[in-house]
Amino acid sequence: MRPTYDAVVLLRDLDWLVALADHQHMTDTAAVLGVSQPTLSRALSRIESELGARLFERVPTGVHLTPNGELAVTAARDLIARYDQLTVELAARLNPDSGVVRLAFLDSMATSLVPQLLRGFHEHAPAIRVLLSQEPHHHIRNDLQSGAVELAVTSWREPGNFGWLPLQRERLVLVVPPAHPLRTRDRIALSDLSNDEFVTTPLGFGYRTLFDTLFAEAGVIPKISFESADLATIEGLVAAGLGVAILPEQFAGTSGTIGLPLTTPTARRTIALTWRTDHPLAPPAARFHHYVESTWPKP
Repeated sequence: MRPTYDAVVLLRDLDWLVALADHQHMTDTAAVLGVSQPTLSRALSRIESELGARLFERVPTGVHLTPNGELAVTAARDLIARYDQLTVELAARLNPDSGVVRLAFLDSMATSLVPQLLRGFHEHAPAIRVLLSQEPHHHIRNDLQSGAVELAVTSWREPGNFGWLPLQRERLVLVVPPAHPLRTRDRIALSDLSNDEFVTTPLGFGYRTLFDTLFAEAGVIPKISFESADLATIEGLVAAGLGVAILPEQFAGTSGTIGLPLTTPTARRTIALTWRTDHPLAPPAARFHHYVESTWPKP
C-alpha cells in the first residue's frame, strides 16, 4: 500500500524543493530555510520516494535538476501558488467583516421579508456579500444538508440538527374570486369548501404539506384544479376564476381577489431563519445570524 504523505508536510517539502531548485546548493538552501542540511536532505528523499524519481544530481558546485526534477518543480510551483490563492480567497470569504453569506429563501419571501432583512444587515455590515438562492423548501433542505447554503428563510421546520429563529407569523385566509358565492361571509370553515376546487402548490413543497395538514385535520379532502410553485401566481389563477386558494393574508387582493378569514385556529404559518447546528456557522454567516437574532422583533 502506498504510504500516506501528510498534506502539511507535503506542502512544506514542495516549498523546500522549489527553494533548492532556486539556490542549487544544499547547504545554502538549508541556511536560507533555517533548517539543518540533514533535515533538508530527508525532505528531498521523501519527495523522491513519493514520486519514484530522482530529482537532483549532485555536481561539484552543488545540485542540478534532472529532467524529472524540472517537471516536479514546475508542478510544485503551481501547487504552492494554488494553495496560497486558496488560503487568500478563503480568508476573504470567511472574514466576518467582508466575507460571504449564502442565504436561501422561499419564493414568497422575495418581495417582503427578505429585502427588509438584507437592507438592515447591509447597513450593519456593508462589506459582507450575501449570495441569494430563491427556491422552494425541499430545495432549501437539500442545500442546507449539502452545505450549498448556510442559512435559510423558510416556513417548514426540519427535524434534527437545525436551528429555528421565528421571524414572522402569517395568518392564512381563503382567497376567492370577486364573484364567488362565499365572498360576503365573515368567516369560513374548511368544511364549507368541500365542493370548491383549489389552486395550491405541488406535492413536495413545504406549503403543500401545510395545506394538506389543515384539510386532514378538518376531515376534508380538497379537490385540486391547478398547481403552481409561486404563491403570487396562485392568487392570479384564483382571480381568473380557476379555483380558490388558502394563502397568507398579504397575497389576498393583489389581482382583485377577496380574502376571507378561516375559523381554523391553526391556519397560520411561521417564517423563520434556519441553519444547521451540527457544526459552527462560518464567521460571516454567524454575524448575520447574530444580527437577526439581536435586532429583529420577535413575532
